[in-house]
Amino acid sequence: MRSLLLRKLALLTAVAALLSSALAQPSAPAPVAAPPAVAPTIPDASIGAPKEGNKRFFELHESFLARAKSGPIGLLFLGDSITEGWKKAPHIWEHYYGQYQPANFGISGDQTQHVIWRIEQGELDGIAPKVLVLMLGTNNTTWHNAGQIAAADKKIVELIRAKLPQTRILLLAIFPRGLDKNKEGWINPSPFRMDKINAVNAELAKLDDGKMVRFLDINAKFLGQDGKIPYGIMPDQLHPNAAGYQIWADAMAPLLKEMLQ
Repeated sequence: MRSLLLRKLALLTAVAALLSSALAQPSAPAPVAAPPAVAPTIPDASIGAPKEGNKRFFELHESFLARAKSGPIGLLFLGDSITEGWKKAPHIWEHYYGQYQPANFGISGDQTQHVIWRIEQGELDGIAPKVLVLMLGTNNTTWHNAGQIAAADKKIVELIRAKLPQTRILLLAIFPRGLDKNKEGWINPSPFRMDKINAVNAELAKLDDGKMVRFLDINAKFLGQDGKIPYGIMPDQLHPNAAGYQIWADAMAPLLKEMLQ
């Protein structure tokens, strides 16, 4: 009997030791949930905003302010890289526009909100061009829909009219674009961009009042018989080369000459 009791006591002692050991072990950490993906903040296309951290943007803005103070401007181009790109065809620029005391206020990569900021920060102050050529919106097509882009372009036209009531605005349809390159360098078709661009252009056409704001769509001039953009005029399917700027100048010449009279 005594032996049986001793064996039971030993068994209870062993069980107690095992329980004590298990309780002393640190518990496994609870699984940590992955942080939720943060969606990119999409700026309002109609609210002025600078390109923070972009030194070149601010340097060009300052140069435009200086140009406005340095002498009269009779013809002003306002826009993004496609407008800035007139620098690739200085001979065409000089031949068609040199007599009008022209100025080019185009900045590569600009979206509507950037140009709104530039206007609000004085780029149109103290000048009185006879005509302002505006073409803008292709860079917005990544994030903004057609309605947002059209509304922003309409606001820019309104800002120009308020700042320069005697200046006529030649509002160009956003130019066509062909293929896109992604970050890996692959070329992908981007029909969704052209869907937006076509919808925006349809809205911009409604801003033509026959007098102070004229709308001009020269996009067909950039397309071949197959409906595609020839690489010979837009090698990257977005930015014209010198041959493309010649097409632009020729197509715009009749209406621009009329507006400059």
